[in-house]
Amino acid sequence: MRFQTPLVQAVLLRRYKRFLADIRLTDGREVTAHCPNPGSMLGLADPGASIWVEPNEDPRKKLKFGWRLVDLSGGDFVCVDTGLANRIVRNALEARTIPELTAYDRVRPEQAYGTASRVDFLLSGAGLPDAYVEVKSMTLSRAPGQAEFPDSVTARGTKHLGELAEMAQSGHRAVLLYLVQRTDTQAVTVAQDIDPAYAKALQTARAAGVTVMSYRANITPQEITIGHSLPFGDDRPLVLSRK
Repeated sequence: MRFQTPLVQAVLLRRYKRFLADIRLTDGREVTAHCPNPGSMLGLADPGASIWVEPNEDPRKKLKFGWRLVDLSGGDFVCVDTGLANRIVRNALEARTIPELTAYDRVRPEQAYGTASRVDFLLSGAGLPDAYVEVKSMTLSRAPGQAEFPDSVTARGTKHLGELAEMAQSGHRAVLLYLVQRTDTQAVTVAQDIDPAYAKALQTARAAGVTVMSYRANITPQEITIGHSLPFGDDRPLVLSRK
């Protein structure tokens, strides 16, 4: 997925009201940008952070910049735009570049299921049970090389786990795919101390047959693509093949 408009560098002055960020552009202008991340953004929203923003000329939009990346030291990046995760995963599913899911040739986004919910992707393929895929964007890292989810309490995420478990128990494939939107990590875990209820729900969902996959994104100021899989605890990815 390439950014529609070339990103420009800026410095973060402050993030507030969840969706607003005051920034300083390289020409010295101070403007307010849209912050497309409702989470806590723990460790990513410190004043003085080097960031990348996307300009827009849409007259319908009040804010003319959208925050996309945090520029870490050593050439690593974090994508803070949680809305991009589904676009990245959809591109990968349609290109059939996620090894565990290559057997599925039909990708339908935002399909109704559960209780007044929509699953991110419903996959189907000849001779295969339908696969219900829920995507979660992961940006939190509190230990070198390790990414965590969630970065704040997520009742919605816990509800999704229960619904995935129901799909698995009904004989469908149920997949929770963590997209790690930072390039400095090699492993994935659950932030149990931040949301114990979510951690417990995940354990229950896995016991019910929900498969957990973790993939790291390849991120540059030009584009974001899905990269290689990351271990979730001691797990190894399970390949879903035709039977």
